Amino acid sequence: MDEISTERVAELLADGAPPTVVDIREPPAFRRGHIPGSLNVPFRQLPDRVAELADADHVVTVCPHGKSSVQAAKLIESYEGITDATVESMAGGLSEWDGEIESGGDDAEPDEGPAAPF
Repeated sequence: MDEISTERVAELLADGAPPTVVDIREPPAFRRGHIPGSLNVPFRQLPDRVAELADADHVVTVCPHGKSSVQAAKLIESYEGITDATVESMAGGLSEWDGEIESGGDDAEPDEGPAAPF
């Protein structure tokens, strides 16, 4: 399993054939800010949803600091439906990402804070 630099991910995203970026954080964190076009597949859901990545040629896993995404990349790489895909973890995670950040998402719900007790 390889790691890919944040700079290289930015280059690939600007290219004509970007990788499938899989952000493994929980949905509230994803909605607060993520790499544009990334797919939110929380780590705990990855074993059940890895088949969604079977058609990808290149998968880059992303987490806050680049540690959990290594494990996620290993899990994706071990899936028998992923045969010829390149699977990499983004080194340094989102803490090292200098590129564009998008907030919200297709399933974004407004965060109105905790419910009032009355």
